[in-house]
Amino acid sequence: MNVDETPPLEIRGAALRRGDRELWSGLDLTVQPGELIAVLGPSGSGKTTLLRAILGLDRLSSGRIEALGEEVRGRGNRRIGYIPQQRPLPRDTALRGRDLVTLGVDGHRFGLPFPRRADRARVDRLIDAVGAREFADDPVGRLSGGEQQRLRIGQALADDPRLLLCDEPLTSLDLANQQAVVGLIDGHRRKNGAAVLLVTHDINPLLGKVDRILYIANGRFTLGKPGDVLRSDVLTDLYGAHVFVLRAGDRLVVVGAPDAEESHHHHHEGHE
Repeated sequence: MNVDETPPLEIRGAALRRGDRELWSGLDLTVQPGELIAVLGPSGSGKTTLLRAILGLDRLSSGRIEALGEEVRGRGNRRIGYIPQQRPLPRDTALRGRDLVTLGVDGHRFGLPFPRRADRARVDRLIDAVGAREFADDPVGRLSGGEQQRLRIGQALADDPRLLLCDEPLTSLDLANQQAVVGLIDGHRRKNGAAVLLVTHDINPLLGKVDRILYIANGRFTLGKPGDVLRSDVLTDLYGAHVFVLRAGDRLVVVGAPDAEESHHHHHEGHE
């Protein structure tokens, strides 16, 4: 059975409209098993909508998507791991940490709060895998952003997904937690040969791990290896305005990208 040789994700001729405005069109992307692709670009460029379209939650305006060997139809796909944009949970949320992970294992059965014994063992393994043992029984609303994010990853990995979609999984985490989260996602990819599509405003925590970058901006996109995309001339062409990629130690800083008010880039103005 060489089912695992099927590309986990295949996108052909994809276009996305918002109202009467076309965000981008003509996107062809084949993601191979074990490949990590970062999706970059300013806010409003349609990065989250692309992930939602792969999940079957939003519609493309044209083109087609095959995920895990099946054409995407209009419904969510449990076989795809999904880490949505992080919103802190309310402090009085009644769930404990382990309940959040249990939803990933048990979400399709209304088994809470009495999961089957096999599920309980599975939840414990996931909690250990994401380093959440110490706070698994605490109320989730009292946990830090990094702790909540570890549990969300445990939830997303519950079905050992061959395709993992991550929407800004590093936002508002400090450097140590960013590195921990990248390590967890990368570890799953290496162990299972899973394909990962990861939307981020900051490529730096992923440098050295990312295989290709899909950079969407100004109604257009460019796709290639990091060294071929993160260049002043390439991004200047993409944005249609002067953009500079600077090296600061082992970090890359993108300067002057228009329409990126909410993006990571403006936080660096004091350091340039």
